[in-house]
Amino acid sequence: QVQLVESGGGLVQAGGSLRLSCSASGRTFSNYVMGWFRQAPGKEREFVAGISWSGEREYQSDSVKGRFTISRDNPKKMVYLQMNSLKSEDTAVYYCAAVWTSTMVVFTTESEYEYWGQGTQVTVSS
Repeated sequence: QVQLVESGGGLVQAGGSLRLSCSASGRTFSNYVMGWFRQAPGKEREFVAGISWSGEREYQSDSVKGRFTISRDNPKKMVYLQMNSLKSEDTAVYYCAAVWTSTMVVFTTESEYEYWGQGTQVTVSS
């Protein structure tokens, strides 16, 4: 069982930066693939970025590639999403997600993740 809590959201001007954090609790963390998703008003939840349990593999969606970076600190049980060059279309609720794995795969679909945080709002003003 893993509990996830996101933080770091807020209001930022276009072109600015934010760093989201996801704190995990539970006995083990290092064997979990971690992902960030987002959901804008009236839209489906979409994959943003994911990272393998070891941190060796990362994957970002095309819409954020080159602007967002995912990272993790296993001893601290933390996952981060550094968001740079923010655009108004990045406005959404951002969710942290986790699923246990024994592989190096980075999952990119919502159905593949088992645990979810409550979300944190990111608003980018133009």
